[in-house]
Amino acid sequence: MVIHVAVGDLTQLTVDAIVNPSNSLGLMVSGISAAIREKGGPAIEDEAKSLAPIAVGAAVVTTAGELFTKAVIHVPTVEEPGQKAGVENVRRATRAALLAAARLNHQTIAFPAIGTGPSGVPFDEAARAMVDELRAHKQPLPATVYLIASRAEQVPPFEDALRLASQP
Repeated sequence: MVIHVAVGDLTQLTVDAIVNPSNSLGLMVSGISAAIREKGGPAIEDEAKSLAPIAVGAAVVTTAGELFTKAVIHVPTVEEPGQKAGVENVRRATRAALLAAARLNHQTIAFPAIGTGPSGVPFDEAARAMVDELRAHKQPLPATVYLIASRAEQVPPFEDALRLASQP
């Protein structure tokens, strides 16, 4: 697996799937979820809600609506909007997204920082948990993963986590 870190807009990427850190109800009301719904259209949220409830640690895959990607992988970190998540939920969500991507033969997927918005996980802890799960994923797919930071100051925690994970 090749892992790239970049600053960008998750909703503008041309990859097989983007990851939406969500809630068990499939509601896309804040943060990355709201941006995905706004740019991709309400069909994404409608389909996610139709598949709810989605367990924390599970994933569902929906249409990408008007986005450039083929699919959206929804991975709840909390049961309801506004709840706080722990770093273990970040791990579980990352693992679920990777397994869903592998199951659907997705070559390329893009992750935002999971759990760092309204869920309240510190960015550096979330980055380490995500990278740990990426390194533990031993399947051939996805072959390429993009860790997308929405702001430049979010890049160093991702890079530090990757550097620490590659040390013996």
